Amino acid sequence: MSWFKRLKEGITTATKSKKDVPEGIWYQCKRCKETSTTKELRENFYLCPKCDYHSLIGSEEYFDLIFDEHSGEPLFDNLISYDFLEFTDLKPYKRRLEESRAKTGLNDAMAVAEGLVNGKPLVVACMDFRFIGGSMGSVVGEKISLAIDRCLETKAPFLLISKSGGARMMESAFSLMQMAKTSAKLTLLAKNKIPYLSLMTDPTTGGVTASFAMLGDINFAEPEALIGFAGPRVIRETIKKELPEGFQTSEFLLDKGFLDLIVNRKDLKETLSDLLTLFQNR
Repeated sequence: MSWFKRLKEGITTATKSKKDVPEGIWYQCKRCKETSTTKELRENFYLCPKCDYHSLIGSEEYFDLIFDEHSGEPLFDNLISYDFLEFTDLKPYKRRLEESRAKTGLNDAMAVAEGLVNGKPLVVACMDFRFIGGSMGSVVGEKISLAIDRCLETKAPFLLISKSGGARMMESAFSLMQMAKTSAKLTLLAKNKIPYLSLMTDPTTGGVTASFAMLGDINFAEPEALIGFAGPRVIRETIKKELPEGFQTSEFLLDKGFLDLIVNRKDLKETLSDLLTLFQNR
């Protein structure tokens, strides 16, 4: 049966595609396994219409959700990673980069844009998990640095959206250096009294959590996001103990004081607008 007849007759059985935000007409939720149309998903802020599960989305979708219409302008899109170590694991890093660019249409795992949120200026740096697991390499660190420079120049607040598996092992120490580089750079915002908001999404792990993701003036997260340094299995095997239920979820971290608030994606723009107004008034 063709897809338009299925849609017209209300048939919602799953198709072969099970991507988080598929290019086709159907979306199957990872949590409740219910099927809906991608049109319904987009109109519902990329949340499952049945159970409110926050599907995996990229930088372009976040920019569309956050910025006022036609106000978002991309920055620093010309930066690309280079295989200066000539690193090879299962395949050469150079080829991995080329394949990721071709597959995703992205130059790296970080995109930066500036625009207005209910009329208030904001610079946003957003990680994209589709590009080598959102791993933090030299370009990611440099784009954060340049975004901070833009904030210092325009006095606009800074929002960083984290979604990462951690440091990019193919760049070795050069990747780990980004932890210190970005952390040091963020102190310039504090010295100039420019707000830094850190939004953690699923997953935010490794060196990203251990550096810029946890340094916000306001640290907040999406519901049920996995946030931590090492994964639960590694921690369990290291300490030889069972972990608490919901360990490393955003709800668990909020309860333990590591987060300031949890924000449903439907409320993201208005929450950002309220926070910007709060800092503006101060």
